[in-house]
Amino acid sequence: MLNLTPDALDLTPLDESNPTPLYIQLQQSIEEALRRGALKTADALPGERDLAKQLGVSRVTVRKAINGLVKKGVLVQRWGSGTFIAPQSRIEQPLSRLSSFTDDMSARGLPSSAVLLSRSIGQASPNELMALGLSPGDLVSRVNRLRLADGVPMAIEHAVVPSRFLPDPSLVKQSLYSVLHDQGVLPSRALQRLHAVLLTEEQAVLLKVPPLSPALYIERRSFTGSGEAVEFTSSYYRGDAYDFVAELTIGQPDRMTTDAN
Repeated sequence: MLNLTPDALDLTPLDESNPTPLYIQLQQSIEEALRRGALKTADALPGERDLAKQLGVSRVTVRKAINGLVKKGVLVQRWGSGTFIAPQSRIEQPLSRLSSFTDDMSARGLPSSAVLLSRSIGQASPNELMALGLSPGDLVSRVNRLRLADGVPMAIEHAVVPSRFLPDPSLVKQSLYSVLHDQGVLPSRALQRLHAVLLTEEQAVLLKVPPLSPALYIERRSFTGSGEAVEFTSSYYRGDAYDFVAELTIGQPDRMTTDAN
């Protein structure tokens, strides 16, 4: 994330003789800077006062232009932090389907990648023992990664797998599920729990968003067809880039029977 100065924006000068209103010209100029790569996702715009001074227009004009781009989804405003370039496409993730991050992005035509943060093998912690149904002293493989879609950081993922299913965590390059399949084990169902959180400074740096940005925290426990817990993953998803979607159906009311007598 860059905190851009007005000069660094390199915006097209506004023309008062142009019949197009100045605020619309400014909107078009910002969108053009985004298209040519001068502005990138999560870049922070200068303040209204600085931007108005550089362009020689009123703060009202700047505010009107920014509000319009926020409504269009080009910009996002965070109270106390400023105005930022929004991700240019939000990811919709159905909650009813069990799939890997790699498969999700592939289905959307987006190249996925991962940055390894850490990996290790060790005795399961009390929390991991409970989540995976293990016995004290059992070993687990841990893989912590930053997940990206088309080069944009989307999620921080912490995966824990019993070592009998994943004896070597260095095997995980892209899709964890692909590696598990190669090991002869693959999750067939999962339980997920999610709630809203605020990112720490360290997490925000990884995801290239301001500290205390909203995020979705998701815990997932996956099971084989025989009921063995094979994966315990906790992830932090960017709140400004991810939508989790669930399809709901209404249950049919019990049919009332009446006695004709």
